[in-house]
Amino acid sequence: MTPTAFITGATSGIGLAAVEEFVGAGWRVIATGRRADRLAVLQARLGAESVHVLAFDVSDDDAMDAALGSLPDDWRAIDLLINNAGLALGTKPAHEADPADWRTMIATNVTALVSLTHRLLPGLIARKGAIINLSSVAATYPYAGGNVYGGTKAFVEQFSLGLRSDLHGKGVRVTSIEPGMVETEFTKVRTGGSQQASDALYKGADPMTAEDIAATMLWVATLPPHLNINRLELMPVSQSFAGFQVARSG
Repeated sequence: MTPTAFITGATSGIGLAAVEEFVGAGWRVIATGRRADRLAVLQARLGAESVHVLAFDVSDDDAMDAALGSLPDDWRAIDLLINNAGLALGTKPAHEADPADWRTMIATNVTALVSLTHRLLPGLIARKGAIINLSSVAATYPYAGGNVYGGTKAFVEQFSLGLRSDLHGKGVRVTSIEPGMVETEFTKVRTGGSQQASDALYKGADPMTAEDIAATMLWVATLPPHLNINRLELMPVSQSFAGFQVARSG
C-alpha cells in the first residue's frame, strides 16, 4: 500500500520541497498551509491522486479540527507526520523585541506543533508510523536576536526526545531535524518582507537548499523500521559555530 505523509507548512520552502520529494518517491501527501491558492497550484501540478490539500492556520485549533475532520476516509491512514510549519519574527534583542512576535512564534512553533501531534498520535501508533519535527541549530547554539525563536526550537528538540521516551515499545519513530542556514523565505518573513536582507544574508554563503532538507527527510523516513535517527544536525560547509561574546570596560 502506498504510504501517506502529512506535511505542514507546504506552501513554500522546506515544506513545499518535501511534498515534491515524497510524491516523487511514490508517496501520497496531505499538504497543509494557510495559502489556499498556493496549495491549489501544488495539487494541480502534482495531481489530486498524489496530493490532498488542507488550507488552515495551524495555530487555530478549531480550523485544525475542521480540516482533519474533512479528510476523506481513504486519506486518514497517515504513516508519517512532518511538523514543518514554523517561523521566526524579528531580529532585535529581547529588551527591544515585540512581544506580539514572541507570542506568534510560540503559537506556531510550539503550541500548534504539539496540538497537531497529539491529534494524530493514535493513528501513528496504530500504524507504527513516524514523526519528523523540524527544529534548528538555534535550539543548540544561541545567537543575538535569536531569543524566543531559539527557545521554541529547543522545545521542539526536547519534545521530540520526550515523544521517543513516551512511545517506547510502540514502534513509532521520532526524529528532530536541526538545520543551519537554508535559503528559503525564512529570512524574508523574519525581516518583515525584506528581500534585501534575505539576499545579504545568503550572498556568497552557498547555503543549504530546501531540497537538501527534503531529501534528508525522505532518507530518514525510508530507513528500516527498526532504526531511529534521534537528532540530525545539518549545516552548510560555510557555516560553523559562533564565538563567545565578551563585553569589555574601558
